[in-house]
Amino acid sequence: MLSTKIKLYANKEIDFLKEVRLQDDGNGAYIKEWNLNIPKPTIEQLNALEAQATTYENNQRIIATRKSLYGAWDKQLEEIYDNGIDSWKARIANIKLNNPKE
Repeated sequence: MLSTKIKLYANKEIDFLKEVRLQDDGNGAYIKEWNLNIPKPTIEQLNALEAQATTYENNQRIIATRKSLYGAWDKQLEEIYDNGIDSWKARIANIKLNNPKE
C-alpha cells in the first residue's frame, strides 16, 4: 500500500529501485531513500491518500480479473469472426458488469 500512496503522491509511476527505496525491518514499510525532485511526503500526507490508494489497488485487481476473462486478443478476434461483434460486445459487457470498478 505504501508504494501505491507514493505513486499517488508523486502523480507518476515510480522506479522503486532508483527513485524511491522502501524498506521493512519488521515494523512496517517506510521510505529508506528518496530521489525525486519533489519533497518527501510526511506520514500525514501519505495517510491522507489511504482511501484513494485502496480504491486504486482494488481497481487494479478488477482490471487483472477482467483481462484474464477477456482472453487473448487473437482469441477475441476469432470470436468476433466466428460469432459476430455483437456477441463479443455482449460477453465483454457481462464481464464488466460482473467485475465492476469502484
